[in-house]
Amino acid sequence: QVQLVESGGGLVQAGGSLRLSCTAYGIIDSINTMGWYRQAPGKERELVAHIKGRGSTNYADSVKGRFTISRDNAKTTVTLQMNSLKPEDTAVYYCNSERVLGDQYWGQGTQVTVSS
Repeated sequence: QVQLVESGGGLVQAGGSLRLSCTAYGIIDSINTMGWYRQAPGKERELVAHIKGRGSTNYADSVKGRFTISRDNAKTTVTLQMNSLKPEDTAVYYCNSERVLGDQYWGQGTQVTVSS
């Protein structure tokens, strides 16, 4: 089992920045991918960015050039730096981890609100 604890989020004006962090606890030695998804009201949950064990990253087209995902050396904490935020980035952001066996875990979600 893996538990994900998120921090960060909040309210920011358009053009501002926020940082989200997520730390994994439990059976973490088999975690491969960690990342962030988001879900806006009335929309499906979508991938924002993820980072694999060897460091390769993938971003949604809508956040490329504005968001940066990183992972600490212990590979237990993933951070999402969000710059140049837009009102359409408003959503609940969820941390996600996937182990090598394919099982996935989710954080409780953190609200990001960008005002225009």
